[in-house]
Amino acid sequence: MAERRAIRLTGTNPTYEVCVVGEEIAIDIYRSIPRRADTFDVLGSSNIDVFMVYNSRNVKKPGKGEKWPLDKGIKVRISPNKPSENLKDSKVKVSYYTSGNDLVGSAMLYVTSVALSLDADVNRVGFVSRGIKNKDSWSWGPKGQGAILLVNCDRDRNSLGMADNEDQGAPNASDVKDMSPMILTAEGPDEIFDDYRIVLEIDSRDSRRLRVYRQGKFQFMHVLGMGKLAYEVQRKNLDEIKFYVEGLQFPDADFSGLVKIKVKFQRISDYADIFSESLVFRMAPWIMTPNTQKPIEVYVCNVNNNADFLKRLKRFVEKSRAELNICMSGMNRGDRWIQDEMEFGYCEAPHKRFPVVFDSPRDRGLKDFPYLEVLGPDFGYVTREANPDEIDTLDSFGNLEVSPPVTASGKNYPLGRILYGGSLQNPKLRMNKVITDFLEAQLVQAPVQLYSTWLLVGHIDEFMSFVPAADKRGFRLLLASPKVCLDLFNQKKKEGYGSAVMFEGVEKDKLTIDDILADESLMDSSQFCQECIDINREIMKKELGLTEANIIDIPMLYQCNSPKKDAESYFPDMVNMLVLGNNLGIPKPFGPKINGMCCLEEKVRSLLEPLGLTCYFLDDFDTYHKYLGEIHCGTNVVRKPFSFKWWVYEP
Repeated sequence: MAERRAIRLTGTNPTYEVCVVGEEIAIDIYRSIPRRADTFDVLGSSNIDVFMVYNSRNVKKPGKGEKWPLDKGIKVRISPNKPSENLKDSKVKVSYYTSGNDLVGSAMLYVTSVALSLDADVNRVGFVSRGIKNKDSWSWGPKGQGAILLVNCDRDRNSLGMADNEDQGAPNASDVKDMSPMILTAEGPDEIFDDYRIVLEIDSRDSRRLRVYRQGKFQFMHVLGMGKLAYEVQRKNLDEIKFYVEGLQFPDADFSGLVKIKVKFQRISDYADIFSESLVFRMAPWIMTPNTQKPIEVYVCNVNNNADFLKRLKRFVEKSRAELNICMSGMNRGDRWIQDEMEFGYCEAPHKRFPVVFDSPRDRGLKDFPYLEVLGPDFGYVTREANPDEIDTLDSFGNLEVSPPVTASGKNYPLGRILYGGSLQNPKLRMNKVITDFLEAQLVQAPVQLYSTWLLVGHIDEFMSFVPAADKRGFRLLLASPKVCLDLFNQKKKEGYGSAVMFEGVEKDKLTIDDILADESLMDSSQFCQECIDINREIMKKELGLTEANIIDIPMLYQCNSPKKDAESYFPDMVNMLVLGNNLGIPKPFGPKINGMCCLEEKVRSLLEPLGLTCYFLDDFDTYHKYLGEIHCGTNVVRKPFSFKWWVYEP
């Protein structure tokens, strides 16, 4: 609200003013005090509240028949409580008295009251809240207050096939449902608006971050944003005027997410502000969904050699009651790594939510797929541009995961924490800053960097995953473990199965358990990789508040291409799985068969099925494993959003 106005009264002529309902106005009663006056009183019409501001230690409130003293610095305030029906229909009278209560003079103020307010869903209940104060601030938490904008990044206008926040065309009825309604109230005698005007304003910095549309009879008129910094409202005898506010940008390193719209009531003769107030909105963040959220739709690519895998995947997805969306070869251009190209999340305001795909800057064969095929009505799109020379494997989204809800070091993370990989020693070997800045700026999923550069591909989904669990914790962290794998093989050797063969049916060379355990290079690689995974284990125990009981070690081996560097999966990486509810699509490891059963599969079943999970081992050896990836790398999942509302969180 603007600085409090002061109205000066005179004893010679009446004073005429226009005031806004709810506005607190100071009345200067000391400018022309009549001679011999020692006391005063103030009376106002029924639609004017009058009150005194004084020090109760020095001044006693007058009793019946008593007056207020003039020598104690008492301040008079008035506040209209409803709009006028006619010009000058409200009065305030100040009467001056001698110490003997003789009337020696008076001053009159005639007020025309206007109800002026700019309102939105400040209470976050899904509709416009009225009569709310302190709309110029925004607060988090269950008792927080402040309006919310969705970034209108889906495609409803469809004029040029672009996202709505990039489209300069007029919105349609579907499009405005993504926007936040805003109502301007301007009640008062129609004649007053011949001499006073109402103006909406935004800061130049917010011009590219929001647009405001006024609802007309046949269309929505663009009035603010994208270079339009002010709009004089044409009231035309309307007490209420409806607007729609459109978010254009997600929070980022240079943008807190807060934007402000100001309403001003000005005298036309000199453009002096009679009243102003601000309404603050926050852009809804982009939120990732973890494996523990219900699957809705699975994406996969059709490439030249995965027809049989797609059949197996289709049966698995159908068992999990999700939909399968196949990106055909003409669109993927031979790029099978759909997990690396994009990450699914969502954005939400009290009135609406929709999924949003985050397109990575890797830009290989699938680079056009998220924009051309995923973006659509009620399916948003966001990306971050980076210098192509600065993009590497760490910027692929197989290197981007999110935990389920956790509590760590006394801090609650009800939407989980984002995880991404990089180097813990070399700050130059990390995910591109344009991505991490964006993730940090969303505020609600506090990112954590893990150690992944010991891997050839360098993605965290090569050594970790989350699966649901039907207990209080609600999930388990799965970590690849060379130690558990070698312990299993040593145990089978002791049991007399050292000659059991790996890779039966998929490789010509038949490696036995004895061969593997005798491979010194593989043993050295296993020890190094276990040390690297243990570093991540400790990071996640600390940052996600986990204990050993929350972690399950899944047997795995890695082979380094050079000493302590560039590790890759020795057999299909079972941690790199597709999680669809309680069903797990796990890369078939082709481990040593003992009594007709793969001992690696049996070990994994013994670890996961007691949690109520069902393991489906899918052959991805020729279609993904040989290309240095697995099922998770080759699939992507749209999941159900959290029921928890992000604005209730306190970052």
